[in-house]
Amino acid sequence: MQINGPVRIDRAQSISQPHQATAASTPQPAVATADELDLSQETDLVGRVHQLPDIRADRVAQIRAEIASGAYETEDKLDIALERLMDEWC
Repeated sequence: MQINGPVRIDRAQSISQPHQATAASTPQPAVATADELDLSQETDLVGRVHQLPDIRADRVAQIRAEIASGAYETEDKLDIALERLMDEWC
C-alpha cells in the first residue's frame, strides 16, 4: 500500500493572546435594506384565474344541446373564430 500526501507533522504550538483588531479590519455596521418580493407573470395569471366566476352550468348545457342538434356552428361563428386565430398568428 502506498500513501501519498503531506508527511510533515508540526509540533504543538503555544497558545498566545488574541490578536488586536486594527482600525482597518473593524467590521462596518450592516446597512439596513428593505425586503423585496418579485412576483412572476404566472403568479399574476393564477391570481386572476382564481377571481373568475364559477362555471355557468346552464350556459354549458345550452351550448351542448346546440352542438348536438347541429345549430351551434354557424358561418358567422366560424368567421369570428378564424379571425381570432389569424390575429394570434400575426
